[in-house]
Amino acid sequence: MEEVKPYMNPYLAGFLLGLILLATIFITGRGLGASGAVKSAVVWGVENVAPSHAATAPFYKDYLQEHQDGALKNWLVFEVIGVIIGAFISGLISNRLGFKLEHGPSTTSKVRIAMALMGGLLFGLGAQFGRGCTSGAALSGMAVLSFGGIITMMAIFGSAYMIAFFFRKLWI
Repeated sequence: MEEVKPYMNPYLAGFLLGLILLATIFITGRGLGASGAVKSAVVWGVENVAPSHAATAPFYKDYLQEHQDGALKNWLVFEVIGVIIGAFISGLISNRLGFKLEHGPSTTSKVRIAMALMGGLLFGLGAQFGRGCTSGAALSGMAVLSFGGIITMMAIFGSAYMIAFFFRKLWI
């Protein structure tokens, strides 16, 4: 088995992420984010499964009118596909590819999966209510010195530290 390569220096990775964010803002006029890709996929799915509902429900109707080329022809969809491909290539190059489920000794795999799904659903719901995910609201907001972006980042990390106390036994 090959030796596992160390992760990239976090300061260099942060600097490179900043350059990518700057380029994205310069090229597209908006920052990075992932929740828009999920929204596009959901709209595409509803449009294909229940076209009459998509044509009459205001949420889907407005989105489809705004994206007349198709819900999946949104640049955020391609961004997320690129992130997935990039993560796979990174894992391949650094010999870190593998499928394993990590959990603490005081919990089971089923509980770990259930908590991850519940957390993902709550995160997705929050992203919809907040009109964007943490990438869009906090990272991109802070990049343009938005007061809302700074408050969002503080709220994300502050609430994570407070909530982690109650769920720590799932991983310790």
